[in-house]
Amino acid sequence: MDHRLTVTEGSAPQALADLPRPDAIFLGGGGDAKVMQSLWQSLHPGARLVANAVTLETESLLTQWHGLHGGSLMRVEIAHAATLGRMRGWQSSRPLVQWSVTR
Repeated sequence: MDHRLTVTEGSAPQALADLPRPDAIFLGGGGDAKVMQSLWQSLHPGARLVANAVTLETESLLTQWHGLHGGSLMRVEIAHAATLGRMRGWQSSRPLVQWSVTR
């Protein structure tokens, strides 16, 4: 099944410039306006984009794109049990914001 997934390493959007138009893009994080615009332009109608954010700046960007293009905007927060004095309590991890859309 190697033909179903291609991993491209490099800095976006330069590393993506000569690639064929994808059916789906997964952005793990670190997106900015220039990267989002480049990724959006590379999608053909019916292609899917899933983008993650953990910073306020990227979360704001995904919120803007959600407002413009719809899709699903989700925030996931996870906490783990940890020692709290003689007992245990919840220790929160950084929340993740995910936007997924089909163009």
